Amino acid sequence: MTEQLRLMAVHAHPDDESSKGAASMAKYVAQGVDVLVATCTGGERGSILNPKLQGDPEIEANIHEVRRKEMDAARKILGVKQAWLGFVDSGLPEGDPLPPLPEGCFALELGEKAAEPLVRLIREFRPHVITTYDETGGYPHPDHIMTHTITMAAFDAAGDPDAYPESGEPWQPLKVYYNHGLSMARIRALHAYLVEHGHESPYGEWIAGWEEEGRKERDFTTRVQCADWFEVRDRALIAHATQIDPDGPWFRVPLDVQREVWPTEEYELARSLVDTSLPEDDLFAGVTADITV
Repeated sequence: MTEQLRLMAVHAHPDDESSKGAASMAKYVAQGVDVLVATCTGGERGSILNPKLQGDPEIEANIHEVRRKEMDAARKILGVKQAWLGFVDSGLPEGDPLPPLPEGCFALELGEKAAEPLVRLIREFRPHVITTYDETGGYPHPDHIMTHTITMAAFDAAGDPDAYPESGEPWQPLKVYYNHGLSMARIRALHAYLVEHGHESPYGEWIAGWEEEGRKERDFTTRVQCADWFEVRDRALIAHATQIDPDGPWFRVPLDVQREVWPTEEYELARSLVDTSLPEDDLFAGVTADITV
């Protein structure tokens, strides 16, 4: 008897799954892989970023429910399953000095307690591969950093029969990756192409900011060819209407340019319990489809 390959993507908020690794997930779904998005928080403290919806009292009063509906719409577009881990959004603190995080939020949960819902979900879904963020969170949002923390803890604990013994039968995932949906290399390549061909680039300020802060590019080990699913990715992202302006910078680079210049999504292999050769072009490299139950 053989198993269907399974992929779990662990994200901090609804909309993160559509901006980081979405085309890869849609590709794997099309190939018959069972894909589950684990969403840590409900995004309750996220600002309404779409100027067309700002100031709507109905949305502001019901933001939690609105974001759940947006997540459900995006899930259907991508063809994935989705589960909520039930934590409360920490918000993005701003100011100097930064204000304290709100009591009861995800980023203030104790690591061992916070990892348990994810361990339980891993044991229920039994993924072969997991994706999440690196230790910086991809950017310094406390919920993204906490997502990294609990994912790495759960990767180790899920297969340990002595860890969380009341949270299901042990299951050991085989690989965990950091996704790099906003890799500097991709942004620089698209920016250079647009400037060279006389087009306005939406990325100039991003690049200037990175250079000013001396940000370094992380090495990625795995590039998944998924250009045919960029349109699906964008539709899923637009489904998060409170967060995404369809006329905003996310969509100013034509898809045909993106497919030509950078037709992949990038990942960094963080842990692997199977043999694989780097660089890879598949998150399941080294994981065979003939895994026995």
